[in-house]
Amino acid sequence: MNDKYCLECNEPIKGRSDKKFCSDYCRNAYNNKVNKDSKNLIRNTNNRLRKNYKILSEINSTGKTKTTRNKLNDQNFDFNLFTSIYKTKTGNVYYYIYDQGYLKLENDYYLLIKRD
Repeated sequence: MNDKYCLECNEPIKGRSDKKFCSDYCRNAYNNKVNKDSKNLIRNTNNRLRKNYKILSEINSTGKTKTTRNKLNDQNFDFNLFTSIYKTKTGNVYYYIYDQGYLKLENDYYLLIKRD
């Protein structure tokens, strides 16, 4: 007698003794529910990074330019999200979103650069 039931739909399972799901559909549906929160966090973070990258790319079309904090804020740039930090020997700290970077200057100005 089979006492194994699908973890997703609770139907009896036929086949191998170590099976947990009755079908690929149930396996995928179950795993999507289990991973939903972490996938949402990753998706939302990646979307914000993509938006930040687009903002920097549009403002910095020449590869090196200056802009203001207000101009970045007006486009909802998120200063809390970046992919890497580079600190120079002189103590300057560049924040990068992939190959687009920015350096805080004086008076709320920022130097935008593109790394080769």
